[in-house]
Amino acid sequence: MDTSFIPIPKIINGSIAGLVGVTCVFPIDLVKTRLQNQQIGPTGTPLYNSLFDCAKKTFRNEGFFGMYRGSGVNLLLITPEKVIKLVGNDLFRHVLKNDQNKLTLPRELLAGAGAGMCQIVITTPMELLKIQLQDAGRSARVDMSAAGSVASEAKPQRLSATQITIDLVKKKGILGLYQGCGATLLRDVTFSAIYFPLFAHLNAKGKRREGSNQAVFYHSFASGCIAGCVASFSVNPFDVVKTRLQTLHKGKGEETYKSIPDCFRKVYSKEGPKAFFKGALCRILVIAPLFGIAQTVYYLGVAEYLLGYPRN
Repeated sequence: MDTSFIPIPKIINGSIAGLVGVTCVFPIDLVKTRLQNQQIGPTGTPLYNSLFDCAKKTFRNEGFFGMYRGSGVNLLLITPEKVIKLVGNDLFRHVLKNDQNKLTLPRELLAGAGAGMCQIVITTPMELLKIQLQDAGRSARVDMSAAGSVASEAKPQRLSATQITIDLVKKKGILGLYQGCGATLLRDVTFSAIYFPLFAHLNAKGKRREGSNQAVFYHSFASGCIAGCVASFSVNPFDVVKTRLQTLHKGKGEETYKSIPDCFRKVYSKEGPKAFFKGALCRILVIAPLFGIAQTVYYLGVAEYLLGYPRN
């Protein structure tokens, strides 16, 4: 077997990387979702004024565990999602090398895009369920505010991923879990096409570990953070649209969308171009450390060490 690509340890490393990364950054991801879903009219008053205001209100109203609302489904599905993304990129990069065993930039872009395309099989239902659970507190307070109640006193709906899944499958079949698939594809293919080549080039410039061709862990972490920051900011408009399309429960008076173009048009016309960068700082604060941590764990070679495989 070609020892330059051994899938078993890579799959294990991808699983560990996903679990560790998500556990560290999930509260910021919840804040990002609520900020992106917040709709403000010309004379409206926002429920959340900033990243820190949203985090403070969420913690005050829902407690510590409220900051991890929806984390169960994310932790369950992040293992196959990160495995497909990280291992898929490695596999495509391995397959797409030319006769000189090198990878040109167009092929690097293609490898990253291919990994992003494959992952949506898991990512779409994972994000759909996660968004409903994360957004429950915000939408409940919007409803109470519209009814004349004090918004800050609203309590989140008691939702479960299992019940949401059952309801969706009953109403729309298995395809109901893939609502917003097109927007997810648009975001993840673009993200991966930017992220993986940029990470590879940044990581290649770092100091090598003694007796290895791998970069030292802190350089891999920094490379993952920088590449994640650039890629996440670049695709934030797609992420806003994806979040809006995948939010099943709308608060009273909130806009509904029929398609990706319809969502782009309505958000732009009613909220302005700045709306496409709602939650951008939160997304960067989620993605940068998430991928920094994930790439570091992935390249530390924990599985190779435990299983006795060579670390290439």
